[in-house]
Amino acid sequence: MLLIFTRPVYSQVNTELLKKHIVLLASDKMKGRGTGSNEVKEAAKYIEENFKDYALEPKGEKGYRQSFTAKVSRVVVADSIRKADNIIGFIDNNALYTIIIGAHYDHLGQGLQGGSRDSLGVGQIHNGADDNASGVAGLLELARHYSSNNIKEKFNFLFIAFGAEELGLLGSKYFTEHPTIPIEDMHWMLNMDMIGRYNPANGLAVIGYGTSSKFETIFEGLTSEIQYFTSNDGNGGSDQTSFYKKNVPVLFFHTGGHEDYHKPGDDPDKINYEALKAIIELEIKVIDLSMEQPKMDFKWTN
Repeated sequence: MLLIFTRPVYSQVNTELLKKHIVLLASDKMKGRGTGSNEVKEAAKYIEENFKDYALEPKGEKGYRQSFTAKVSRVVVADSIRKADNIIGFIDNNALYTIIIGAHYDHLGQGLQGGSRDSLGVGQIHNGADDNASGVAGLLELARHYSSNNIKEKFNFLFIAFGAEELGLLGSKYFTEHPTIPIEDMHWMLNMDMIGRYNPANGLAVIGYGTSSKFETIFEGLTSEIQYFTSNDGNGGSDQTSFYKKNVPVLFFHTGGHEDYHKPGDDPDKINYEALKAIIELEIKVIDLSMEQPKMDFKWTN
């Protein structure tokens, strides 16, 4: 009798935890998590505490932290030079290669650093529930999953919460110029930015499909509760671009723009939590299938 053992496609993604992360990070108390603010420092501490709870190994330059200087250049402000941090945790499976999973945790604060799309809303809190508390919630849930699934995976994992993305992808640019693991050891990079406002009419965008020939095999026949479509280009307005420019294959998960993008109305009660859960389940399928591939090849898409 032949017994065939298969791993579960995913463990139960915890919707209540996703909501907890987003409600906390996008509360008025966090005042929009503007780069350099006391509130973005609280967000960084929260992410770091979760990494510790999941027993991720610190992989910054000082513990979990990789500090850098960010400059506000879109508008003239008195405190244009600000301290920022990437928060970095590692699951060491003693593998040759590592999968990078990232999301930025900063937002626009009260719109005074630039970037607000509501001229009447400048001075109001821009909570950034979708942008990008939703991506951070996904980052933390993937960290929880892969640190607790009782499987020694074929690849290591590096989880990065990027700072100062809203000022021009500064955190991911800094990391890729000062990587805490060698660039050549990176299998591929998954980025989550604005994955909380799924609209069935538009679907989920999976950007970067053309950056490795292996993605065609990974996505062949892949099903999900949600509608998704793939796009080849590795460039785009989020942190995967920094890795793409270093010849690392990338995928960027994104549910698209909406009327509250970069406005004070981007609040937690507008997040589609069930769809967010389904997106993370899809990401786990993709990650698991990518671990059945050898080191991913890289392709330029333009």
